[in-house]
Amino acid sequence: MLTIDLNCDMGEGMSNDAALMQFISSANIACGFHAGDEDTMKRTVELALHHDVAIGAHPGFADKENFGRREMKLSEDEVRNLISEQIFALKKITDSFQTSIHHVKPHGALYNMAAREKSLAHTIAGAVKDLDANFILYGLSGSHSISEAKSIGLKTAGEVFADRTYQNDGSLTPRSRTNALIEDETKCVQQVLQMVKSNSVTCETT
Repeated sequence: MLTIDLNCDMGEGMSNDAALMQFISSANIACGFHAGDEDTMKRTVELALHHDVAIGAHPGFADKENFGRREMKLSEDEVRNLISEQIFALKKITDSFQTSIHHVKPHGALYNMAAREKSLAHTIAGAVKDLDANFILYGLSGSHSISEAKSIGLKTAGEVFADRTYQNDGSLTPRSRTNALIEDETKCVQQVLQMVKSNSVTCETT
């Protein structure tokens, strides 16, 4: 039987986390760098446990002013420390609830850069595996994020987006463009059905 993991970013200061949690199967919880803080992480973990939702770490660049959406060039060691520190922050909380982290999904600019930059994808995957080889790395389907994680034996989950448009190379349309988001509910549903039924997506031509 075909199953679909409905995944959503959480703990980022939005007011609808509690309303959404009952409809998803996995949550990516902000770890305090691009959004969130210790109290928010605790509340979000508790909410996820209440609804039997898989808990994931959602590490991003340390840039709350831009919500982690501004690209930053970091050394390999800086990237590894960035990932490790945020996962440990969430792990401290999951340990207190006697539960565990299921997956890791980079956030925002870090996610998009890793999708297109092989070396960065490899560094992130290595940092995740070194912390726990049982973690699942979530990344853009068909991207370096997935292939580099697989190359070192890390489990992966390839993501597709209901409400984002795609470019011909399989990348997400940058949010700086007016056509980056699909805001029509019917079109979102159509895109998801196309992804599920034909494993394809219609790309933007401009």
